[in-house]
Amino acid sequence: MLDRDIAKTYAEWFRALADPTRVQILNLLAETGSPMTVGEIVERVSVGQSTVSAHLKVLADTGFVLVEPRGTARLYRVNEECVSCFPSAADVVMGRGVRSFAETADEEAR
Repeated sequence: MLDRDIAKTYAEWFRALADPTRVQILNLLAETGSPMTVGEIVERVSVGQSTVSAHLKVLADTGFVLVEPRGTARLYRVNEECVSCFPSAADVVMGRGVRSFAETADEEAR
């Protein structure tokens, strides 16, 4: 059976991506390939600044997005490590035996 802490992490990931605007923001950051400010994201997504900020907080809290303070601005970019584990998370939940995020993190810590 899947470890409870890992199950909690995966549930948070799935919940974070259950909103279409967050999926759009993550896709935009991935396609752009470079860090973006909230203002730059707002220009490309059809929602307001406070909504984008709230969605970025969820994405950052779950690890999909990394935040880099730069002066008074904050730059957002995709966390490739987290995103690369996401497809495996679905396989692990479904019992397909792919390495879990915890196993990957353990190997990187060594």
